[in-house]
Amino acid sequence: MMRYVLYLLLFSTGLAAAQERALEERLPQDEVTYFLLPDRFENGDPANDRGGLVGDRLTTGFDPTSKAFYNGGDLRGLTARLDYIQGLGATAVWLAPIFRNKPVQGPKGGESAGYHGYWVTDFTQVDPHFGTNEDLRAFVVAAHTRGMKVYLDIIANHTADVIRYRECPTSDCPYRSRADYPYTRRGGPRGKPINAGFDGRDYSKLTRPDYAYTPYVPPAEAHVKVPEWLNDPIYYHNRGNTTFEGESSTMGDFVGLDDLATENPRVVQGFIEIFGRWIDEFRIDGYRIDTARHVNPEFWRAFVPAMQARARAAGIGNFFIFGEVFTPKVDVALLARHTREAGLPAVLDFAFANAVRETVAGDAGTDVLARLYADDVLYEGCAAAARALPTFVSNHDMGRFAWFVRSALPRADDAEVLKRVLLAHAMLYTLRGAPVVYYGDEQGFAGLGDDQDARQSLFASRVPRYNWTPLVGTTSTTAVANFNPGHPIYRALADLARLRAVTPALRRGEQIVRNYSDAPGLFAVSRLDPATGREVVVAFNTATTAFQGYVEVNAASARFSTLHGECAPAAAAPGSYPVSLPPLGFAVCAAEGPP
Repeated sequence: MMRYVLYLLLFSTGLAAAQERALEERLPQDEVTYFLLPDRFENGDPANDRGGLVGDRLTTGFDPTSKAFYNGGDLRGLTARLDYIQGLGATAVWLAPIFRNKPVQGPKGGESAGYHGYWVTDFTQVDPHFGTNEDLRAFVVAAHTRGMKVYLDIIANHTADVIRYRECPTSDCPYRSRADYPYTRRGGPRGKPINAGFDGRDYSKLTRPDYAYTPYVPPAEAHVKVPEWLNDPIYYHNRGNTTFEGESSTMGDFVGLDDLATENPRVVQGFIEIFGRWIDEFRIDGYRIDTARHVNPEFWRAFVPAMQARARAAGIGNFFIFGEVFTPKVDVALLARHTREAGLPAVLDFAFANAVRETVAGDAGTDVLARLYADDVLYEGCAAAARALPTFVSNHDMGRFAWFVRSALPRADDAEVLKRVLLAHAMLYTLRGAPVVYYGDEQGFAGLGDDQDARQSLFASRVPRYNWTPLVGTTSTTAVANFNPGHPIYRALADLARLRAVTPALRRGEQIVRNYSDAPGLFAVSRLDPATGREVVVAFNTATTAFQGYVEVNAASARFSTLHGECAPAAAAPGSYPVSLPPLGFAVCAAEGPP
């Protein structure tokens, strides 16, 4: 009996080690990531809906009838639904922040809850609305057992809105610049001298935080932040709200949220300690960094190598770090700047999301996509680095792709909306990058806008605005649970994930743009197998009329097989491949044999 027990122990240990090695060997572009808000996914334990607090929704933050408050999802519910996520073909799960939040904040009559996770007070504990640290550990183990990675969403730019300014009755204080309110004068250049000798480098001489405003912490919240050093206003900028432009972009409060002085060495080291601990104790596989563009680049140049070193020391290979650099435009230069100046290994590809929105949810020509990829050379590491950029078409801030379609093309019927949603996701899975699927898109969630209007729950919702919004590809509503593996979008994404998994060219292959135009219609690329060089042609039709024509290919690519759609069996001539695409359709065609 003892021998049998020892055998099982050795077998399980060996299995776990093998699973860890398999995880380490995968590159970021090998993953299909599923992004979710724990509060809006599945409710596994109704006992934690109020986070252990007693009172009405302004105390507990819980109101399942409101899109602005906790609705009840948690980590136990997420763990119980891993079959559903894995069935979609996802190989990694990205969680919106799970740290303890200020339950409710906002002006009287405009309060909302921290259900989204971005108003952190305690960086060391899971928010009780989501469960416990042990619940998170159990989720990570369950995911790793299935060969799935786990990415945590983190914030270093700000904390919850706790600090107040005596000059302002609310958190709506205008930004006060360093020129108008220098650190060494109280109230302006001619004001009372303070912080004598502070030159912007020696922070031991920055002892007073009242250079621009007079910050204070209400007594009831004097020790609400953890670790304790976060409660001292000296570690914050205290300059009022950002305008999202110029100096204020990195030094202003983000809509009242307390903006950390991330240039202060104590803050840098403090966050290295905080987030290094989560790597050590929970063995997570990566970090998505919120509001990365609003933090000074020097912080990231210290933080990123420290996290990578911490992961290596813990035996975690290919620890993935990617930052949020929000832009509503196809602005590759802005994104690339943060990979060069700030040293971020990758950034969320907002340029891709906006380009797909313009071409598939709009009427822009496919040259928009061509220009996007031509600028891949701007990233640190150029085109090879761009292949690891997390790409997406929907998210919790911008909104869902189906809503973009309905907004831009109000005359489109349900069938056309579905085709455009599927075409956008086909681009997501087959063009360069590491695809990120926003939870609920696979069930046809559309929403009515951005932010809270794009954050429906997959479990049965009680939010009226969510429940009367039509879904795509189904007659169901959000008033019932939506974990249907038979939904046409779910099935399509699962098929795309399988195709991507068995076709290395779609994951790691070089991408060559072949065809595009200044009007809706053909966009075609070749993806090259990284080991053999074999060519895979991917062609899309963004027009509502059929397309027939030719795509340039390698002269040695003579015969082709069909991976998706309809593919001609052979090239028409060396270097010319005939393509036939239905309206809003796509095809994936693989050359046979060596290039």
